[in-house]
Amino acid sequence: MTEDTTKNLKKASKKNLRVMRKTRAKHPLREEGRILKYGTKGWARNIWLSMAATAVMAITMIILFITIVASVILTNTAEMMRDKIDITIYLKPGTSEAVLTELSTTMQNDKNVKSVVTSTSEEEYEKFIVENEGSDEVLSVLDDEMKELMLSKMQATMRIKVYDVDNLDSVKKLVEEDPLFQKHLDDEMSPTYDVNQVEIATITSWARIARMGGLILAVVFLVISVLIIFSTIRMAIFSRREEIYMMKLVGADRRFIRGPFLVEAEICGVIAGVIAATVSYFGFMAMAPTLSDYGINVTNITKILESNQLILVYLAFIAVGVIIGRGSARLAVSKYLHKT
Repeated sequence: MTEDTTKNLKKASKKNLRVMRKTRAKHPLREEGRILKYGTKGWARNIWLSMAATAVMAITMIILFITIVASVILTNTAEMMRDKIDITIYLKPGTSEAVLTELSTTMQNDKNVKSVVTSTSEEEYEKFIVENEGSDEVLSVLDDEMKELMLSKMQATMRIKVYDVDNLDSVKKLVEEDPLFQKHLDDEMSPTYDVNQVEIATITSWARIARMGGLILAVVFLVISVLIIFSTIRMAIFSRREEIYMMKLVGADRRFIRGPFLVEAEICGVIAGVIAATVSYFGFMAMAPTLSDYGINVTNITKILESNQLILVYLAFIAVGVIIGRGSARLAVSKYLHKT
């Protein structure tokens, strides 16, 4: 830029500047259109850096999605296992139904007990027959003599579901101290207080690890994406510093100068959001059957992704991308624009 040109620009009359401002005020949509146009051109001009920023932002959002989904499905799986847990109290073979009813009434007085189901030795034998209907070898040896022998050895049972599986002290205390329970408890089979507790604790621990580890990775990639967008905008400002200087001289306000750079970053955010949502959707739907086969509860997430709420998932990804991009760009612009 020559010195004469600079002087001529500086001599622009205040009247002309006022006219420009009035025209801009009367046509806000025209100004927004220009900002969008210049921002799109700037994004295309820095296409390789824009693609790099878009890729890192997409990875960040995919990791964030994996973190949320892993935490939700593992927590749901632990809760599902908790709901299925029942405590089995084994009672002596031949315990009468009247005794079982009395014991059941006593157990149901405990506030932590949700339900109690009892079964006599005969009922347990019938369950055994039903469970082995397809096994001819087993059924072929069940003559009357074998039936009597099994009934003499087969315990009556009491199956208890509780509200809080982590607090079984009251149930244990009742079984250990109640005289009627002590009289009829089977000596060979202990109550199943701790069955599945280790598995539940493991899954809960996995959920916590997935949540913390995923958040750490998401933060790392978030920082990387911010730095890349920051560098992209800074390079764009540097390469267009003369253009920005000219815009300032003719009366362009900071919003008009800053707008195209924000649009560049927002375009990256929108594209990254669509890419991340698409990859996350198809990736999860492909893995969902395998996860279900391993007993992991993916029902809630699957229902969301297979319903009309999928559009909300896409919008959420896009919103996150725009927020990341716009925030990074504003940081870069505020730091470097005033130097141009």
